[in-house]
Order: sequence, then C-alpha cells, then structure tokens
Amino acid sequence: MARSDLSSRQRAQLDRAIREAETASRVEFSVFRGTLTADPTGHAAKLHGMMAAPDRSVLVAVDPKARVIEIVTGAAVRGRLTDAKVRKVVKAMGKSLAAGDQVGALTDALAQLAKDARTR
Repeated sequence: MARSDLSSRQRAQLDRAIREAETASRVEFSVFRGTLTADPTGHAAKLHGMMAAPDRSVLVAVDPKARVIEIVTGAAVRGRLTDAKVRKVVKAMGKSLAAGDQVGALTDALAQLAKDARTR
C-alpha cells in the first residue's frame, strides 16, 4: 500500500481495518493504493497472485489518480464474495472516493467484504 500520503493515524486505521476483516472472516485481505498499469485488472490480478495465500485472499486495489477500483478474490472466497456483492462494494467505494474519503472508502469496503466472506 502506498503510504506516503497518509498520516500515521490513517495508516493505523487501515491496518486495524485489515486485521478486523481477517479476524471476522478468516480470509486474508490486502490493500493496494497507487498507480495501476494500463491494464488495471491484470495488474491487480498479478498483485493478488503475489499474496501469501492467494486462493483464500482478497485484494482491494485503488488507483486514486485514475479513479480505478479493482477487487480480486481468490478461488476459495469467490463463492461467498459473488460478483454482485463485489460490485455493490465498488459502487459504495466510488461514492466515498468521489467525496475525498479514501480511508473511509477502504475501511468500509473491508468491513463489508469481511461480512460477506464469512463462512456461515
């Protein structure tokens, strides 16, 4: 995650949101904030593949300058985080990001994804 433009308080808030999402869902979460290549979907998929356990992981990638959001789910999570659920999260993130609330958009997205990813 690109951290240079975040305050220490904001970094701590995101770290806490990631830990809480992982604890609630038993899914590994990661956030990438920065420049995605001309193929943002492919770039996000590559980043997701580099995670420790990609099959049971979720990557939330945001390119604030290009206004791009990509959420990549691993095979073991995909059944619980359907495309419809992910689209709903992306839509909500878009509204928060448009209002200038990057940290809020990410923390809310992590919480919703974790809720949806929980095994029942």
